[in-house]
Amino acid sequence: MSPPIPFYRNVRVLAWLAQVAFALGVVGLGWLLLTTMLGNLQRQGIPISFAFLPQPAGFGISEGLPFQPSQSYLTAFGVGVVNTLRAAVAGIILATLLGIGMGVARLSSNWLLERLATLYVETFRNVPLLLWLVFIYAAIRDTLPRLREGPALLWGTVLMSNRGIALAWLQTSATYSAFQPWLLAGIGAGLGVWGWMTYYRRGAASPRRALGRSLAVCVVLWASGFLWTWLTTHLPPVVWSVPRIEGFNYQGGMVLSPEFAALLFGLVVYTASFIAEIVRAGILAVPRGQREAARALGLSDRQTFVLVIFPQALRVIIPPLINQYLNLTKNSSLAIAVGYPDLFSIGLTINNQTGQAIPFVVMIMVTYLSMSLLISWVLNMLNRRLALKTG
Repeated sequence: MSPPIPFYRNVRVLAWLAQVAFALGVVGLGWLLLTTMLGNLQRQGIPISFAFLPQPAGFGISEGLPFQPSQSYLTAFGVGVVNTLRAAVAGIILATLLGIGMGVARLSSNWLLERLATLYVETFRNVPLLLWLVFIYAAIRDTLPRLREGPALLWGTVLMSNRGIALAWLQTSATYSAFQPWLLAGIGAGLGVWGWMTYYRRGAASPRRALGRSLAVCVVLWASGFLWTWLTTHLPPVVWSVPRIEGFNYQGGMVLSPEFAALLFGLVVYTASFIAEIVRAGILAVPRGQREAARALGLSDRQTFVLVIFPQALRVIIPPLINQYLNLTKNSSLAIAVGYPDLFSIGLTINNQTGQAIPFVVMIMVTYLSMSLLISWVLNMLNRRLALKTG
């Protein structure tokens, strides 16, 4: 029997000791930086505190949820979060649609279409996003005509001027409060049906079928509530609102301010150029034999792409697509360059008034981290659903 190895020569023990020493070094460095920062702030008479959040903000917010200067800093911060989500969600949806279209166009057999798509991709992804935002904002404010001289497109449902873009959109009416219980009941019933079919009848229904049934229940209850509210009050809870010019601005519909329009358009065209390359690479990654097999079965080119090629390409597309969605969400912080009151812009105003830089930065970091983790969680679940299962 060989003698035991001394601990100072045991590779496993040395590896553990090295990791413990490294962890202690990181903790010690962090503690040193934290205590130094707190000491410097204390000497300057700037204590770290979140006590300023309930205090009146004293400034207005030009866009987003209704906000009065008498409301608190915390409410102002919440308005900034909603404005950031507004730009991020709309940007993700539009950039995905544009990116898929451009990615497919780059593989088109039409020479002109393929060259135009290539020109778009190479132009927009090789110029910094900040420059695009400034350029687009200047183009909207300086190129578009004045309010009453702007064009009315699509039979008056789209109005454009240097005051922004007004679109015909759905708006709630005075009877919307009577429709809200039906709306909540539909959501609750849909979630109940989905949970019952997914967990209590595990294996008896596919995820797609469970989702379809839950959406069907939601739609039925919403449609019933909509018709009931309309018939009993003689006014639908949601109406189609067409924009019009009243006074010095637009009324009705959905109005995109020049700041929001510049931010959204810049985020979409910039991110879509990267998504287009991801889509193109994903489609090219599908084995050529899949196309040949689909044609042998008599499928048309459109059916081959929709039913065979693109579903398989999604397995390659989604992982890098997550990074682009995260980049778009974080790039929305550049809204300060065009004057859009997003999370970072409002937070910076709060910092300038309160001098609480550390709490304000921590709140913004936690908010962006939460958004990124939520997007990653949703798309990773989708990626696991689409992953090729073996064994």
